[in-house]
Amino acid sequence: MSASSSSLARPISLAALRTAVTDWARTDGLTWVYLFKALAACFLALGLAMKLDLPQPRTAMTTVFIVMQPQSGMVFAKSFYRICGTLVGLVVMLALIGLFAQQPELFIVSTAIWVGICTAGAARNRNFRSYGFVLAGYTAALIGIPAAQHPDGAFLSALTRVAEVVLGIVCAGAVSGLVFPQFAGLQMRSTVRARFSAFVEYVSASLAGHNDRARIEATNARFVADIVGFEAARSVAVFEGPDSRRRGGRLARLNSEFMTASTRFHALHQLMNRLRNTGAASAIAALEPYFKEIAPLLAKSGEPVLSAADAAHAAAQLDAFRAALPARVRATRAELLKHADATQPDAPLLDFDTGAELLFRFIDDLHAYAATYASLALDTHSRERWIDRYEPKTNALAAGVAGLRAALVMMALGAFWIATAWPSGSTLTLNAAAVCALASSSPDPKRTVFQMAAGTLAATFMGMLAVYGVFPHIDGFALLCAALTPFLLLGVFMTTRAALAGYGVGYCIFFCFLAGPDNVMHYDPSAFMNDALALVLSMLVSSVAFAVLLPPSTPWLRHQLLVDLRRQVVLAGRAGLRRVRSRFESGARDLMVQINALAPDEPELRRDTLRWLFSVLEVGNAVIDLRGELAALPVDARYAKSTPWRVALRTMGDALSALFGQPREDRFERALASTADAIAALQQLLASFTPPREERHRLQRILSQLHFIRTALLDPQSPLEPLMGERRGDHSDRASAPEGVPHAT
Repeated sequence: MSASSSSLARPISLAALRTAVTDWARTDGLTWVYLFKALAACFLALGLAMKLDLPQPRTAMTTVFIVMQPQSGMVFAKSFYRICGTLVGLVVMLALIGLFAQQPELFIVSTAIWVGICTAGAARNRNFRSYGFVLAGYTAALIGIPAAQHPDGAFLSALTRVAEVVLGIVCAGAVSGLVFPQFAGLQMRSTVRARFSAFVEYVSASLAGHNDRARIEATNARFVADIVGFEAARSVAVFEGPDSRRRGGRLARLNSEFMTASTRFHALHQLMNRLRNTGAASAIAALEPYFKEIAPLLAKSGEPVLSAADAAHAAAQLDAFRAALPARVRATRAELLKHADATQPDAPLLDFDTGAELLFRFIDDLHAYAATYASLALDTHSRERWIDRYEPKTNALAAGVAGLRAALVMMALGAFWIATAWPSGSTLTLNAAAVCALASSSPDPKRTVFQMAAGTLAATFMGMLAVYGVFPHIDGFALLCAALTPFLLLGVFMTTRAALAGYGVGYCIFFCFLAGPDNVMHYDPSAFMNDALALVLSMLVSSVAFAVLLPPSTPWLRHQLLVDLRRQVVLAGRAGLRRVRSRFESGARDLMVQINALAPDEPELRRDTLRWLFSVLEVGNAVIDLRGELAALPVDARYAKSTPWRVALRTMGDALSALFGQPREDRFERALASTADAIAALQQLLASFTPPREERHRLQRILSQLHFIRTALLDPQSPLEPLMGERRGDHSDRASAPEGVPHAT
């Protein structure tokens, strides 16, 4: 027997079989579990609706496919906001029916306005809160348009429709939470561990000089996506149980501290690169020994920190390093002062002070991040008390356009319905409202709606086959479920594939709408075709509206979002100090994710957006640090807001806000000049008197932040580089200062 035939005849080992089964269970196995759960929830909702003799059991079926998600927390969150939106929509629609039931034109206009408001709210909010706004508008149309045709039974019709929706929600939640549940909280644990390890590896490699610029940009872009995704998962996990809610504050804090630590490290890394470019050899030589000590602090027994328990060890080492750092830095600074160049003794000191200040702040932020990670090993912890939250940032103009677009589409189709008296005009109008609202938060709504239209077209043909080819030949609920299974299985499977998800959503929802069985079946081919035509036509009209009425995928929205990203610097300089950092950090990253979602195949645009993000984060955080130091100064005439150095700081802040609001060469020169003036004014203050030690240290930290802002403006890798004019290519310009005081990190 040959060797090849011998290997084929060899039995598969039990270990290899177990590995193969485990791999299948983690990948395709989860897909099949989700398919089974979706069908089980659908048939449970259908059976209970029929048993309760509800008028339209298909509404309960449709609701299941709308809220069903692979993870239980997603189902619970989506269900919660759907119920809230449904109840709000019910109340509003009953009021509109009472006011305008006898005037169809006014009723359509008022409903369209409400749907537009809700669509704008959906575009303005994120995650499943956005879905609550969608449902508030969609439910109003879903309940109100059919009920308005029979005002005498509007209240009972509205209540039964809400009962069908709630039944579908309850069934989806019950099946998702009880049958092979998949919890977002468990996934978040692995995400937290992987992100901490990745950040530690990134810091160690960058400090060792092993990361080039391309890798740094790719890593930071991945961190930004992780931050936004982590917040979405955290907002879902709180619905899963008390354990996730007990750690909700710490998870939010962990995300916020990771943002701050990653921003601080990038600023420190960029400063060192700038010092190398300007030839600040003495400052670099004085700072680099400290950097070599950081990587060992993030390990335990020579191994990288992985678990929350290991993070406690890293936090303790960082705390000890942080406590000893100020005295060591002062000693290093004294040595640097001894060997300073007599012609320009201030330059290396100012560079060293700025680097040492960023180093201390990074160690402090990294210690906080490690301590919060370590606290997750306990059920309760004092670090749970955290008031800052991730605050997403969306463009108000884009949200307003989305609302206006939905209102105009609904008014146009409503006018067509009234003019033609088409029997399926109500379906045409209410479905357009739902589609505009659902697609408004999609990066490419035109494509999403078109995919849903294609899925609806497929559902039409499959629905005709089911209703007129299968239903007349079956009897009993068991056979009904068996007959529906292959039709529904196709749609649910498509929803599990990213490339087919739009088609699958349209297929599942509108197959149930067209072919969902009732207690008493009515076979009316003309009504079926009219409804199918109305559904597809409403989606095509919505797709055209998204393509024609200020389409979101065009450069204007990307430009608006980029303007919002740059204006985060204005937020950093003017918002209240209490929560400004979390608002600034989360808003900037959220805007970058939105811009990248609008340009998935444009790497140059994504790279440019990342450069703007770096510049905004560096300057904005320095402004926030500067404001914090100013707020902590004691009441003294020398620190009054009317003093020349405080006036110079305000002038600099205004110049930075103007520059990032609308970058121009004259504004760049003004910002650079005002920063140099602020540095000179503060240096003059320090030379004019000898403040107490704490005040002197605080003033020196303010000087360091000003110097860092200046280096950030002059960075040749900055997106502001085209505005430098004659300065382009010459980055050896360095601020001059008299001999400073010992730096008080």
